[in-house]
Formats: sequence, structure tokens, C-alpha cells
Amino acid sequence: MTIAKLKYSVNGEWKESVTTTYMPITDSNTGKVIAQAPCCTVEEVNQAVSAAKIAFPAWSSTPVSARAQLMFKYKVILDAHLEELALLVATELGKNLNEARGDVLKAIEVVELSCSAPVMMQGDSLMNVSHGHDTVMYREPVGVFAGIVPYNFPAMIPFGWMIPLCIATGNTFVLKAASHVPQTAVRMLELLIEAGLPKGVVNLVTCSRKEAETLLKHTDVAGICYVGSTSVGLHIYSTAAAHGKRVQALCEAKNHALVLKDAALEMAATRVINSGFGCAGQRCMALPVVCVEEEVADEFVAHLVRLAKELKVGPAYDPSYDLGPVVSAEQKQSIVNWIHKGVEEGAKLILDGRDIVVKGYEDGFFLAPTIFDHVKPGMTIGDIEIFGPVVCIKRVKNFEEGLAVMNANPFANGSCIFTQSGYYAREFAAKTHGGMVGINVGIPVPLSVFPFAGHKKSFFGDLHCMGKDGVAFFTEAKCVTSRWFNEEDKKHTKVDTWEGTMTRK
Repeated sequence: MTIAKLKYSVNGEWKESVTTTYMPITDSNTGKVIAQAPCCTVEEVNQAVSAAKIAFPAWSSTPVSARAQLMFKYKVILDAHLEELALLVATELGKNLNEARGDVLKAIEVVELSCSAPVMMQGDSLMNVSHGHDTVMYREPVGVFAGIVPYNFPAMIPFGWMIPLCIATGNTFVLKAASHVPQTAVRMLELLIEAGLPKGVVNLVTCSRKEAETLLKHTDVAGICYVGSTSVGLHIYSTAAAHGKRVQALCEAKNHALVLKDAALEMAATRVINSGFGCAGQRCMALPVVCVEEEVADEFVAHLVRLAKELKVGPAYDPSYDLGPVVSAEQKQSIVNWIHKGVEEGAKLILDGRDIVVKGYEDGFFLAPTIFDHVKPGMTIGDIEIFGPVVCIKRVKNFEEGLAVMNANPFANGSCIFTQSGYYAREFAAKTHGGMVGINVGIPVPLSVFPFAGHKKSFFGDLHCMGKDGVAFFTEAKCVTSRWFNEEDKKHTKVDTWEGTMTRK
């Protein structure tokens, strides 16, 4: 079997890298290598930035309505290729087909939003803001942006959270695709080029962290979009910001839910199953920790274990299975090590998914749902992101203790409460540290017209991705104040120190 070697894209052309280092891409379901991605050289990364810089003047001056038309065409093409892209995600990442389809659909959702760029880029104006002076505020594109993305959403993150709003607002882009799953990004860029993308507006490289570091300090890069671990995100934020760049760094999470005794327990359990084990737990909006009021904890845990056991584990591209593999052998081993750690720390392992074997796919990277009960404060299994199908139960006395346990965590992407009490729901929404809050909702990610609003160590930056924040991140304000003179005005030659300021008497 011949293993295909991927190319990188600069200025609308797919090129073979001069590198001698290639990174293996596996089918997570079988463990077999299916392709190789080049570890592009620093010079090739610089070529991508140069192409984006050259393309920027013409693209930024292209009427915003024309840029929106490109996104309309792209949306139609993505719709037509939905099943192809979903299968690609299921193969190289391991999400089951329904989850993989959702990954692509979330990208399409932001492409649809970007079609409204002519509205989103509108500024503000005020006539006669002071005597004879009018001010108009425009939103203008900034320049070249670079995106550094993780493996867990190969469609949604680069081609949803980053590229659509970036280019629709007139900027150009360099994507450092995820090394484990670059084929999805390559195919989605091919389709964007098919839609009519001008040369150099979006460029794609695959490389290691060493080469990607170039982007953080490059004088021609105006901003960095990053999704990944907190340690790397903090480094990217501090380094790129120190070099005068805008930064969005979306990082780790350890989202908590709070289940109160008045909750619809089985309905709450189904939502924890969906958010905790969906995508094999490999998402920053997973729900890996559940704080449950002690009075109903036994009943809730029984529902959770029963539902988890009903999940069918198998190859992601077979629609009869609910839970596919994790992305790599290394990630599987990392999760297994965390389960060992939880046992050593004294948490009660009530459902163990380590020994799952899928017939015919023995070399795939599979793990079955795993549940720990009686996870106590200080146990790292309940405080640190595992990024796998592992759910921890923390038993609490009441609402106040549960909220305190949740807010003690340094991460704050999302948080959820399950209750029938309007009072506690309102108290929770007001006092939780989570940036995205669910009330009887297990995955409280808002639609793309709102920002993906992580807090604390889950986000570094000032403006979040998507929504109005996303438009503001990719644009800068320009205020134009004008004054026109009539004949009477020309008789007055004296000018105030602060010309145009508000007149005070």
C-alpha cells in the first residue's frame, strides 16, 4: 500500500515540501497509517506568510459584498460535500459519523454567519457631534492572521471559528493545520479554492511547534488564533502579545455540572452521557465532572452507569456505533494513565473502560466509558483535563457547596446546573465562573452569533471567537471627523485647543 504524502498550500498552489521529516496520519479505528504530512520548514512557513501579506491589499479593498458572495458559494459547496467531509473526520479522528457530521455543520454555521459581513462590519456615525462636526466610525480589516489548531475539531475550529470571519472581514490567513488530522483541513481548503478564493488569501502548512513558533514573532503577522492546551496557550499569548499582535487563545477546561435533588435525574443523566462521552470526551466543552447533591447521588449514578453501559463502542464510520476511538495510541495511553492515577488517589472506579476490545479493530485506539465516584477535593482526576471518555462524580451537601467546588477550579469554559428551581437556576447563572452556562443543558455552546466565551485559565485574550467579539477581533475601528465651512464660518479664524470638542459654558 502506497502512503500518500500531503502537500502544503501557498498562494493557491499545492506544493511538495523540501522537508525530509513527515508526520504519520493514522486511521484511529484501525491504527494503520493512511497518509503522511510534511513538517514544513521555517522557510515554507515564511512563504505562506509572504503570500498572505501580498494578497492582503487587493483582498481588503474588495467590496465586502463580494467577499460575502464567496462565502455564500462556499456554504453551498460544503453542503454538497457534507457526507464526504464527515467520513474523513470519522476516519482520521475517530468521531462517530453523527458527531463528525456535527463537526462539519458547526463550521458551516459560521460560514453562514460570515455571509452577513456587510451588516457585521457596519460602523457608527453621528452628525453634529459637536458644532459643525460629524464623526463616522468604520471597521477595517487588520492584515495577516495565523491560526494554530488542535486535532479534536478539524472542521469546526479552523474553518468555523477562525477562517470565515477572518476573510469575510477582509483579512488574509495562514493555517497551521493539526498534525494528527490535516486531511480534513486540506480538503476544506480545496473546496474554498473551488468556491473562488483568490490566491494567497488562505494558505496552509503542517509543521511542528518549532516551525510554528515563527508565526508568533513574525513582523508581517498581525494576530494569532489558537486553540489547545493552557500551557501552550499562555506561551502563545505572552509571546505574540509582546510582539504587538492580537491574540485569541482558547485553552483547556474541566467543566462541571451541578445536579440538585429536584432535578429530572434521568434527563440530566442523558445529557451528562452526551456531553461527557460524546466525541470520546475529546472536546473542551465536555462535561467530565458532575457535582451531585448527596441525597440523590446514588439514584443519579445508577442512571449514569446504566446509560453508559448501553453505549456501543466501535468504528466511527459505522453508524450503528455510538462511541468511536480516541485520536492516537499516545492519547489512549495518556487517558489510561489518568485512570490508573484516579485509582491510586482513592476515587471509586465504578465503570472501567480500559479493557475494551472491538472485534475486527483490535489495533484501534478504543476506550469505553469510564466513571469514577466519590472523587474528593485534591484528587487530580477531578481537577485536570483528561480529554477522554472519563466522568467523575463529586458528591456535595447542597447548592452552596456544589457551587463552591465548581468555582474552585482554575478553568471556566462552561458550567451547567440541572434543577427545576428557577431561584437556584438564576443564582447559578449569576455566580458561576463558567463563561458558557447551561440550565438543564449539558453542552452550553451558543450559536455562532454569540461568542465562545471561556473564562479564567480557559481563555487568554480580550475578544472571543465568533459573534460580535469575533468581528471586532478581526477588524479595527477608524474614526473620521469632518467639518465643512460656510461663508460665515470663514470669518472666524480662531481655533479652540481641542477642535471639535463639546462646547461647555
